[in-house]
Amino acid sequence: MPDLITLTGLRVRGHHGVFEHERRDGQDFVLDVVLELDTGPAARSDDVRDTVHYGELAEGLAAVVGGEPVNLIETLVARLLDVCLADGRVDAATVTVHKPHAPIPLTFDDVSVTRRRERPHA
Repeated sequence: MPDLITLTGLRVRGHHGVFEHERRDGQDFVLDVVLELDTGPAARSDDVRDTVHYGELAEGLAAVVGGEPVNLIETLVARLLDVCLADGRVDAATVTVHKPHAPIPLTFDDVSVTRRRERPHA
């Protein structure tokens, strides 16, 4: 089993959605991210430069959510996976985007999209 770095519940304001009011007013999105990688080098060196810095990861993810609007959270998930896999040490990533205030005229707790992507093997 690979080593995992998990970031759960990152809340970021974004302006994504198919409706004009979603893009105008924005809403909070909640991200859960799991990175699969070998954390052995960092464990041996005790140096943050030998692992994925989760603070920097959170800032990169937040920049995407707070950035250019998209219609679908499926598209947003794909962009967030690109951020996760930009670090060559990450073998695979799973991203869930929760949209708890989606414009659904019924009572519900959450709507989310989850996708896992592996780094292509050469």
